[in-house]
Amino acid sequence: VQLVESGGGLVQPGGSLTLSCKASGFAFRFEHMSWFRQAPEKKREFVASIDPSGTNTPYATSVRDRFTISRDNAENTVYLQMNNLAPEDTAVYYCKTILDEGTFWGKGTLVTVSS
Repeated sequence: VQLVESGGGLVQPGGSLTLSCKASGFAFRFEHMSWFRQAPEKKREFVASIDPSGTNTPYATSVRDRFTISRDNAENTVYLQMNNLAPEDTAVYYCKTILDEGTFWGKGTLVTVSS
């Protein structure tokens, strides 16, 4: 199982970024996928998740109406579109999935929101 995040970077407040998580080693199209984030000196927190069909997408209150999670089952990829970014969104963003074999995380991609 491998989860590889990409798309992070430096963005100004109010800007947008789209993160990607490319999955391999399991039947992606049958599994729930999630995004989490961890800000400096804070605990890792839930951001959003998506069911296999893409129809159920719960969000953390702090990102609802600004972030959108989506998936492309043909590409084994889950996305996180982030709009109207704020300094408090600065964090390492992680992709996660839970399989019968265990819980798997990517290595993360850093998002820095700063002017």
